[in-house]
Amino acid sequence: MELTTGQQRRAALGSFVGAVVEWYDFLLYGLVAALVLNSQFFPGLSPAVGTLSAFATVGVGFLFRPMGGAVFGHFGDKLGPKRVLTWTMTLMGIATVAIGVLPTFGQVGLWAPLLLTACRALQGFAVGGEWGGAALLAVRAAPKDRQAFFSSGVQVGYSVGLLLSTGAVTVMNLVCTDEQFLRWGWRVPFLVSAVLIAFGLWVRLGVVEMRPEDDVMRPKRRLPFIEAIAAHPTAFFAIIGVRLAEMFSMYIVTTFGLAYSVQHFGWDRQFFLNISLVLGVLGIFSIPAFAYLSDRVGRKPVYVTGALVVAAATWPFFKALESGNVVLTAAFAVLIVSVGHDMVVSVQQPMITKMFGKAHQYSGAGLGYQVAAVFAGGFTPFIAQWIVARTDGAWQGVAWYLIAGAVISALTVGVLMRKAD
Repeated sequence: MELTTGQQRRAALGSFVGAVVEWYDFLLYGLVAALVLNSQFFPGLSPAVGTLSAFATVGVGFLFRPMGGAVFGHFGDKLGPKRVLTWTMTLMGIATVAIGVLPTFGQVGLWAPLLLTACRALQGFAVGGEWGGAALLAVRAAPKDRQAFFSSGVQVGYSVGLLLSTGAVTVMNLVCTDEQFLRWGWRVPFLVSAVLIAFGLWVRLGVVEMRPEDDVMRPKRRLPFIEAIAAHPTAFFAIIGVRLAEMFSMYIVTTFGLAYSVQHFGWDRQFFLNISLVLGVLGIFSIPAFAYLSDRVGRKPVYVTGALVVAAATWPFFKALESGNVVLTAAFAVLIVSVGHDMVVSVQQPMITKMFGKAHQYSGAGLGYQVAAVFAGGFTPFIAQWIVARTDGAWQGVAWYLIAGAVISALTVGVLMRKAD
């Protein structure tokens, strides 16, 4: 089906707004886990162990993302992405608002961490169906020579979600005392999600549905994700390599960096919240710019350059953090995320969706992307915290962890993926 320019733009907007809402909810949890959840839901533990426990629940959300990718991908390939994307957004909203009203350990005992984990699992299930559908909707609707640029809103949505979630926590951190923030201030950003969900649903309902009959091929099996695995088994492994640089860089610089700087160097928690705000603002401009560049010069050179930038800037970032140099720490954080990370993610939508046939693109891209999220990033803050705990607070192991991931990503696209463009 040929779309008008207005319909193409509405599809791109729908993917962008949906991604903003989904990532606001998902990233908000990670930020609060680093600041509050350890004491409110895992009391009686040492600060390090409590933080490990809180970060473990961050990882639980990632474990449920492949399940969401499989289930929503199945229905998305059969019914079209628009309808399924309204389901994912609604579920995410329910889970996020529920976290905002959960009782703490002091109120209900062990039920508190159990309920928190259940809500996080539902968040992971919902976001698992988001990326594949949003990316597919935008790529299918885009002009052939601008697929990366038109679909870049899916990744810009991450930056805006990071900006909004960090901004919401920052506002509450500034207007509340420490006691107020721990008691009720952290809950407000979760409750605000209800407004964002309502707006996101309104935008998405106006997007033209890309139905299966519009595709060249139709699913022949009852489970499209099984067909995707059978037809493209190596693609799932390749996606893991593709996503290492992206996931390691973002979660180590933001989520882990926030907890590590406060616990080991006594930095004010607002500093890394401010860094996240800057990264969110810059991503709004850098991701579309790099996507536009990739439409002109190719996906591979943009991606490989970004992964190598991440690797090169990692050691200086941690050295600056250790020395207490806030200017250099911020500068290298920007280099890792706003340059390296954003170059990498700017090309992923057309790159990953084209690894699978049209009949099972939602299932293949969605499930593959989320399986990769588990291996490439789900427990990255937890692993980084564990490395630090095992090395008496040293950061070098975490730095090598990030560098290795970035190099593997560069090799995956630069050497193994000959058809990355």
